[in-house]
Amino acid sequence: MAAVTAPRGGLKAHQDSVRLPGPELIRDLRDLLGAKLVAYLGSVKETRAVRQWADGEREPSGDVMTRLRTAYHVAALLAERDSRAVVQAWFQGMNPQLEDIPPARLLREGMIDDAGPAVLAAARAFTSAG
Repeated sequence: MAAVTAPRGGLKAHQDSVRLPGPELIRDLRDLLGAKLVAYLGSVKETRAVRQWADGEREPSGDVMTRLRTAYHVAALLAERDSRAVVQAWFQGMNPQLEDIPPARLLREGMIDDAGPAVLAAARAFTSAG
């Protein structure tokens, strides 16, 4: 059994990323990142798909939903300290902790079991560097 350690920042971001129903999570993620970036993360070409997901008209695949939940966790964590513009720039910019790969690209193209924790660690480092 894993030892319980002191809580890190972002507990609410984590809880919401797990508990929010898909459409609500996608709406909130779209509010934080914009429809184009959510479409990119979801591997769709049109923002119409993001709107349909957010409205509950369509459901993303399980793999895409896992990526979107991870992206939400990271975006909400960053939004606790920074503006929407900073969160968007962080997702799209080269990141030295991720071998200069933009976090959005890593979440979209990487194996989520590896990419998710790496991106989350980079976000935690960014928020703690304040």
